[in-house]
Amino acid sequence: MDCCEHCTYESSCITTVPVFKGLHEDDIQQIRKVTHSRSYPKGTFIFREGEQSETLFVVNEGLIKLTKTSAEGKEQIVRLLFPGDFFGLISLLRNEKQNVNAETIGKTVICSIDKKDFLKTMESNAEMSFRFLLAMNDRLYEADESVSFLGLMEVEQRLARALILFHGKMKAQNGKFTLPITKRDLASYIGTTPESVSRKLLSFISQQLIRIDGQRQIQILEMDQLKEISGLT
Repeated sequence: MDCCEHCTYESSCITTVPVFKGLHEDDIQQIRKVTHSRSYPKGTFIFREGEQSETLFVVNEGLIKLTKTSAEGKEQIVRLLFPGDFFGLISLLRNEKQNVNAETIGKTVICSIDKKDFLKTMESNAEMSFRFLLAMNDRLYEADESVSFLGLMEVEQRLARALILFHGKMKAQNGKFTLPITKRDLASYIGTTPESVSRKLLSFISQQLIRIDGQRQIQILEMDQLKEISGLT
């Protein structure tokens, strides 16, 4: 499905991505002309590690997990992408093969801009180029934070930070949100085992920090205490 069939997708992609916000209407129209959209079912690989890509991708709806696979076949989630996040930029700009896998979690709508159109737009718009430089700087900061996240924190700290992240990204109402990934993926994301995740969640429940209804309905009851555990205060 392309943007001519679902024009709201391309429009919302442009309005939700931070680097596009605040642009002049002429610039927005220029980007809209070269933006395409497509819906993907759960478990679709947008690209795999080692593949070449000449496309900038933007998450419009749904969730993407970026993963690395070890020689033994073990998967490690290195980043989760939410609506408004973009990916594929490094491969696009440096003509290098992808260093991660990008897989959909649930039904996902993705907008894309081909390399030639993207570079043409950047060359003619200094403001947008500068915004992408700032975005790449943010990515480097997030990468440094991720190293600290996995290497220096205890499991309960990493889990607390993940729950706080999901609370914000899933636009929780009264502290309630649906865990967007399975416990197995959550374990991979914070660098532990599913068993450890279950134990720590039970510990948070016993401390009355959170409430869980069913498998993935979570309510944060004590955000300040959870932030204290996470080290964010």
